[in-house]
Amino acid sequence: MTTRSSSNGKDKLVRRRQPLILGGLLPSGIDETSCLSRYESALYHKELLHEPSSYLISRLRDYEALHKQCGPHTKLYNRSVELIKSGQYNGSAECNYLVWISFSGLGNRMLTLASAFLYALLTNRVLLVDPGVNMPGLFCEPFQDVSWLIPPDFPLFNQFSTFDQKSPRSYGYMVKHNVISNSSTLPPYIYLHLAHDYDDQDKLFFCDQDQSFLKKIPWLVMKTNNYFVPSLFLIPSFEQELSNLFPEKVTIFYFLSRYLFHPTNSVWGLVKRYYQAYLERTDEKLGIQIRVLETDAGPLKYVLDQIIDCTMKENLLPQVNRSSEPIVFNQSAKQRKTISVLITSLSPGYSEEFRKMYWENPTVTGEIVSVYQPNQEEYQQSENLLHEKKALAEMYLLSLSDKLITSAWSTFGYVAQGLGGLKPWILYKPNENKTAHNPPCVRATSFEPCFHARPNYDCKKKTPTDTSKIVPHVRHCEDVSWGLKLFE
Repeated sequence: MTTRSSSNGKDKLVRRRQPLILGGLLPSGIDETSCLSRYESALYHKELLHEPSSYLISRLRDYEALHKQCGPHTKLYNRSVELIKSGQYNGSAECNYLVWISFSGLGNRMLTLASAFLYALLTNRVLLVDPGVNMPGLFCEPFQDVSWLIPPDFPLFNQFSTFDQKSPRSYGYMVKHNVISNSSTLPPYIYLHLAHDYDDQDKLFFCDQDQSFLKKIPWLVMKTNNYFVPSLFLIPSFEQELSNLFPEKVTIFYFLSRYLFHPTNSVWGLVKRYYQAYLERTDEKLGIQIRVLETDAGPLKYVLDQIIDCTMKENLLPQVNRSSEPIVFNQSAKQRKTISVLITSLSPGYSEEFRKMYWENPTVTGEIVSVYQPNQEEYQQSENLLHEKKALAEMYLLSLSDKLITSAWSTFGYVAQGLGGLKPWILYKPNENKTAHNPPCVRATSFEPCFHARPNYDCKKKTPTDTSKIVPHVRHCEDVSWGLKLFE
């Protein structure tokens, strides 16, 4: 989207920008060249399926002002850090913070970072991000003039990897050992352990009474590998604010991912070059995200059979003619429908089998099918920056599909569907006896991710309960029967 004009004999690059970026979701004024994806991604994604609420836009502008006022190396930040260093807190802080610890694979990190940001928004905290090993190389800074990355001189920085349930400053540990009730003073920071292995005391985070206490603490440090947004809807004190922010509840990750996650220029270059070379000029794009939990080398026949069965039963790909009789089509090749199939998998075998099927056999109805796989890394390498750049590029490429198939339990797939606002066909986990599941797949009813490790506790009654029964818009997931998900 560039034009050139001449002034005093010199060409000047004139950028044509829409006055509102993503319906006002993103602020204007941030340098375009430093992060091309911030401005260009809207040209590749479909038009916004939903409009962000005016209240959400207003709260985001308020948050940006707060982050600028209290962010790293500001006077208020420096004063707040002194509370941690001194170990004493008198109950008065000008800024409150949520520190997100980088943990688990890339898909999990994106889901949890969106969850943490929403929690920070609900509690008027400034979100600070542990850079981990790769975050600065993957994502642009989302806020203007101030970083969201926690500085390396932060007093708890070197302890991030040691925090767990047994840490004396863990909220669950403090509750279990009556540290809080026996103390007359408040600690300057508390660690929140919300990973998949958290226990009943850790899960009290999702209770109103415990939130009333936590809001008094200036520094909360969080480690999680869960998209815990659905359970925030079970906290009564957050209910009205969440409804104001997101009148359409199933748009939370869709909006927050488009607001927070802007790939760096090197990652965005991978996305653009691949899309322009292989996907842009086709009539229809089908994304297939394959995540196989088995350790056997792929392609696994029962997995392949299930994927093909899903594409055929749901009319996502055309049938092929396996007979020796030729088919004569009336249209020329230029007039026939073209379909690009983008497959992401650690194994190259699945795309090879699809490519072979459409090379060796014509389609029954004349479509021209091309099959592509950008990356063939064979195994996950979570700390390798180039590997994660390619993985992030693949998530974005999948999100640009017209239709999407994802694998059950896969956070990689959740990110892709959320970014694109796509209701995917979810492949069921294959049967334990290594046979294809029947039916092969199910259509998701919303594009929200699944919260795998839900709490099962009724905070009011203080008894175990099925938390999918509390509010109508939080129910069990299609792919994880015990998980929680937001629905229409």
